[in-house]
Amino acid sequence: MKKILLGAGALIAIGVGYLTLAPVAINPVSWQPVADAGHVGDFTPNTKLANLGLISVGESVGPEDVTVLDGMLYATSQTGDITRIHPKTKAVTIVANTGGVPLGIEAYDGVIYIADAHKGLVSMTTDGSLKVLTDTVDGSPILYADDLDISDNGVIYFSDASTKFGAKANGTTMAASLLEIMESQGTGRVLAFNLRTQQTTVVADGLVFPNGVAMHPDGSVLVNETGRYRVIKIDPANGRMTDWIANMPGFPDNINPGPDGTFFLGLISPRSVWLDENASKPNARKVAMRLPASMRPKAENYGHIVQLDASGNVLRTFQDPKGAYHDATGAILHDGVLYVTSLHETDLAYRPYPEMN
Repeated sequence: MKKILLGAGALIAIGVGYLTLAPVAINPVSWQPVADAGHVGDFTPNTKLANLGLISVGESVGPEDVTVLDGMLYATSQTGDITRIHPKTKAVTIVANTGGVPLGIEAYDGVIYIADAHKGLVSMTTDGSLKVLTDTVDGSPILYADDLDISDNGVIYFSDASTKFGAKANGTTMAASLLEIMESQGTGRVLAFNLRTQQTTVVADGLVFPNGVAMHPDGSVLVNETGRYRVIKIDPANGRMTDWIANMPGFPDNINPGPDGTFFLGLISPRSVWLDENASKPNARKVAMRLPASMRPKAENYGHIVQLDASGNVLRTFQDPKGAYHDATGAILHDGVLYVTSLHETDLAYRPYPEMN
């Protein structure tokens, strides 16, 4: 019995030592989030995002973002494919494969521009010809190009979600995003690529997983800071940042222009109670990273698209508390149809707009 007890004690000591001393990839810092009010007020739950129509994109998993060019939909994917989707017939064609992980996508002046998490900023013509426009800035590699939008004068603003946890180096875009958010050091940045000069510059940095990007009508840049539950407004002339909407009940992902100066914002998951409670406890987050992946805090499936006006006020929300369409990242509007995107689904979802149940 004594030997059994000694053996058990040794195993416990080893386990405790591992959980407290084993090296981890993150070096967390303490921060204090504002208390989460949850799904109340402007965010009161509804089922307006349930029972979505679906367009299969075949093996092109994860239509994460969509743009429109010449009446056709173009979608990115986790599998590298750029697909062209006919909005009426629902026919899907693979136009190109970037060889990386294309995330954000926008059309401008007859060309499609892509933020590829492995490749950087990429352009594509409608015949599928690809070109890497930039993958460095000031000698620093772009490790996680995430989303983009383009100003009227041809400047592409795009997010580099983490300069420490690259999407390629960490296996998946999701894995890298979790590391950046768990660490909370704020290594992400917003970059600009000038189509005329072909120069790349840093607009703002120090952000905790900057994600979706959209041009505001006043010329400023809206950026979702996923790890801080907010959208910031950046003056591109001086990098000055202000909150546009803050303390949301979920992690913001994509943001896209909507009708009449509005915006559609996707909340990919509700906030994590565990993460908020341990925001000021760096060691607890280190311990969590030493646990098997199955035992770490997980994102919750909850479909949630928010429509906001130009001042960041919530106009309406489209929700599915059951999250039947997994990992909804955002939405765009085309010809009276709201197309809803996803990080991991094999379908592009859609519903009429604004007629929601």
